Amino acid sequence: MSRALADALDKLLITPGPSAATLFTPAQRRELDRFARHTGALRLSTQGRGASYLLIDAALARAHLSALRPTAIEELDASLPARANNIARMRDSKGRAHIHGTGYLLLKAIGEAVTWQRGDGAKVDISAGTALSGAAAIAIETGDGWHTDAPIWLVENQALFDRLDWLPKDAHGSIVYYGGQLSRLLLDWMAQRVRSSRIVFFPDYDGVGLLNYARLREKSIAPVEFWLMPDWEERLRKYGSNRVWQNTRKDFSAALLRLETVEMPLEVKVLCQAMAEQGLALEHEAVWL
Repeated sequence: MSRALADALDKLLITPGPSAATLFTPAQRRELDRFARHTGALRLSTQGRGASYLLIDAALARAHLSALRPTAIEELDASLPARANNIARMRDSKGRAHIHGTGYLLLKAIGEAVTWQRGDGAKVDISAGTALSGAAAIAIETGDGWHTDAPIWLVENQALFDRLDWLPKDAHGSIVYYGGQLSRLLLDWMAQRVRSSRIVFFPDYDGVGLLNYARLREKSIAPVEFWLMPDWEERLRKYGSNRVWQNTRKDFSAALLRLETVEMPLEVKVLCQAMAEQGLALEHEAVWL
């Protein structure tokens, strides 16, 4: 199913007479040319440097549009979730932008008396929730008021979230597990207001982790600190992986370019230099070794 063809046919059907080719994107023009060849329902006319499309068989065009787009745009309920909207329009939940409007922070308290405040003044005791059920969750939306006065520790892999004995003894705040890639929603949420006193970011020391760090530095209003595990130089030399380095090398190069624009801290620059010189990456579970 072609979204480009559906959008192009929609334009043709609402505009009587010839439609200038310049009204359509290159992808739409390619689909219209293919549709014209296969069905004969459309004619492309050229005059001088200009070109236009003229529908010869509007009924056939409507039938094709109905097959591509089961429900007309104007008939859709504006309150539908984006993915349901996409199914109605394109028979595919991912047919258009399908980022969920709500995300969920999976978090634990580090220490006692860790609270989060909502924009309306309501408070949640994360320490009590962690003690009761092992973890807590907060539903977030880009424009909400959720924030905490304590630091947020962001960790990439679940093992670091499950066991907290690797944390510095004076650590306090909330630890959040983000599962490999920072979502666009989380980054946009961080960009809307100061969500904590600081963000302590502890990813794998590889291209993906560094690129996520660059993205977070670009977006977050709160200060972002890249956490380096104790004796990381020795751990990188002893436990670093060339395979992981090679697999994430493109992300590493992209991260360096982006970090140059956000004043990369000296300690992160030293880490990147060591990784590049040794051709090694270090997964952050090495903190226990």
